[in-house]
Amino acid sequence: MFKKFLLGCVAATAIFAVCCTARAQFLPPQVQSQSPAQIQAWLKTRGINVTVAQVEAWRKAHSPRPTGPWMNKQLSPDARAKLVLDQMTLQEKIDLLHGNGMPHADNWTMPLTYLGNGGAGSVVGVPRLGIPPIVMDDAAYGVRSSGANGRYSTALPSDLGAASSWNPQAACQYGMVIGKELRAQGFNMTLGGGVDIAREPRNGRTFEYAGEDPILAGTMVGNLMQCEQAQHVIGDIKHYAINDQETGRNIVNAIIGKRAMQESDLLAFHIALDISHAAAVMCSYNRINGAYACENPYLLHDVLKGEWHYPGFVLSDWGGTHSTIAASAAGLDQEQPVANYFGPALKAAVDAGKVPMSEINDHAERVLRSEFAAGVVDDPIQKSVVDPFADADIAQHIEEQSIVLLKNQGGILPLRAAALHRVALIGGHADVGMLSGGGSAQVDPIGGNAILPPGQGSSYWQEHIWFPTSPMKALQADLPNAQVVYNSGDDPAAAAAFAKNADVAIVFAHQWASEGMDLPTLALQGNQNALIAQVAAANPNTIVVLENGSPVTMPWIDQVRGVVEAWYAGTRGHVALANVLLGKVNPTGKLAITFPKSDADLPHRTIPALSAEDMGQGDGAVNGPTHMQSKYSVTYDEGLKVGYKWYDAEKKPVLFPFGFGLSYTTYSYAELAVSPDAHSVRFTVRNTGSRAGAEIAEVYAMLPAAANEPPKRLVGWARVELKPGQSQQVTVNIDPQYLLVFDEAANAWKRVPGAYTFAVGGSSQSLPLHQSVTLQ
Repeated sequence: MFKKFLLGCVAATAIFAVCCTARAQFLPPQVQSQSPAQIQAWLKTRGINVTVAQVEAWRKAHSPRPTGPWMNKQLSPDARAKLVLDQMTLQEKIDLLHGNGMPHADNWTMPLTYLGNGGAGSVVGVPRLGIPPIVMDDAAYGVRSSGANGRYSTALPSDLGAASSWNPQAACQYGMVIGKELRAQGFNMTLGGGVDIAREPRNGRTFEYAGEDPILAGTMVGNLMQCEQAQHVIGDIKHYAINDQETGRNIVNAIIGKRAMQESDLLAFHIALDISHAAAVMCSYNRINGAYACENPYLLHDVLKGEWHYPGFVLSDWGGTHSTIAASAAGLDQEQPVANYFGPALKAAVDAGKVPMSEINDHAERVLRSEFAAGVVDDPIQKSVVDPFADADIAQHIEEQSIVLLKNQGGILPLRAAALHRVALIGGHADVGMLSGGGSAQVDPIGGNAILPPGQGSSYWQEHIWFPTSPMKALQADLPNAQVVYNSGDDPAAAAAFAKNADVAIVFAHQWASEGMDLPTLALQGNQNALIAQVAAANPNTIVVLENGSPVTMPWIDQVRGVVEAWYAGTRGHVALANVLLGKVNPTGKLAITFPKSDADLPHRTIPALSAEDMGQGDGAVNGPTHMQSKYSVTYDEGLKVGYKWYDAEKKPVLFPFGFGLSYTTYSYAELAVSPDAHSVRFTVRNTGSRAGAEIAEVYAMLPAAANEPPKRLVGWARVELKPGQSQQVTVNIDPQYLLVFDEAANAWKRVPGAYTFAVGGSSQSLPLHQSVTLQ
């Protein structure tokens, strides 16, 4: 009778609301509070076979909503976390401190892995107290693995591209789209929010980050994550810290001084956290000055939780936990994605008195506080349908602001539709799609990889993925009276002949990058440099469109008339690109990263190779076994000199400087006034051209010589929209923190007395306005 009753309850949706509510006493309370898998196992011992999904449906419909004082929304997240923590058992606390495996990853499978919803992983909740599970997914430029799970996700432009918009409002929209789509797909935590600055531009994950300057990167990622977390998903800032290359990422020891760390990499994290209040920080795979990031006392205990008073929790990157006692003491709160160190081993360490209960309480309270702060307790997950059209419109608008016009000799752009009869598109699969970045950031394209037949290429890890966003089709739609034709570019000589009689030749050059690899060089791969040179020799009206995740070198730069940086352009990238090429949109993007002339100009000419011993431990990059005794290291002896600060200090000319970007109009600057306390600068920007546009006005500071700093640092900017002939007075407020230096001896920030010169203009190397003030 009982068996028939329960099977009827879980199988008959129309009646189980009545029967299960009336007969819930058939499940003892101690069983009702267990996980669905545990309930399923208990029922099986009594001859009742039901699925986990059926148990979940029954409990979701008929478990009463807890009414404890921690459910009072008027209380602070801290107060609510303390109240619920007092009700928890040790095992319930431990359960909050580790993952339960990663779906689709055979090496990371556990009994509750199914709770991961096809994403990156999960943490069980405390159902009897109303604490939901944490269900998380990768989401750098969109939600990962949606296609594999029968869902849809919008691909935004790459994070580096979006950073080149210099528009915090665009970053907010970026985060809002991702947060909304995470929620719709059943996730309540994001694993995006990369803010590692580009010390090593050949890093395969440069496209996931926001450039080389800590203030720009921190501001953009902070606004992105603030608006993503506002969708009631737990926000995440990563990879903390100095995770600046993929080569040997599980073993590399990044050697760097505290001052250099504080003024560059860590400053970006601090700014991003101050703006976003992100509820989680992910520690990185690498070591820093000898200690792994996820058990590094200086990073976690001293800086993050000590100096910054960070109230959220720290989770490890996947497989990035290496100990129990040391990691717990250093400040790691949660192991992901499994429980090798923070599951039974942690409980045993507590029972043996090797880990104090105060540490467990702190870890668990931080996780609970984050759930309350992000709204995931009060607003449980409810799956819904994504509006792909609205989100694609946002992606397109952000890409239009992210595209950077690098060269426009003789005003070849925008293209004049009426003067075009034949447009030759060459290379880059521009007939069918545009390139995207790979690894855990990869967003599934609708219909699969555009360059493969349907059904092929189902394993996306490090596959070169083109979205079905055809520049050729977009241009054909906008140029109905012209022939828009395509050549693959596989044979440079044939491509040159193809381009010779066209009114304009547009070469699509690409540089693919991904997690789990680094670029061997910033040079374009394959025959692309030769292709561009030969096409340019055949057609003087040659334009190059770049689809890339890091800077590229351009030995052909003097041979072409135009260069357009499109980055990895996202779901509607082809439309955005066509709008810029044809002048429907006036480009406003400016580089968030310097383009050097050659690899030889970088602080490190090459990325150190792995030894045979280290290679024998796995590939050293993609979750291969770590080699704890490895001596593989990289010394960041450039110190404070990251990006443009390096090129300025070393007096190295560059191809395109940080902050550079052309427009279809022109601007002038005048009337600079710096407040006596240097808290603000005021100046006037005028649109001196014939088109409306938006100028990114940049403000830099030169510190006194006694500060021993690089020549200048970005301290602020403003996006100024102007009609032709219009001028506007602009005020940029300067955060006093941005004028400080870190004193290692005092372990504190200080302002060096002396003359501070402020410079304003359109790029880091075009600063027509200067004014100095003396500060004590």
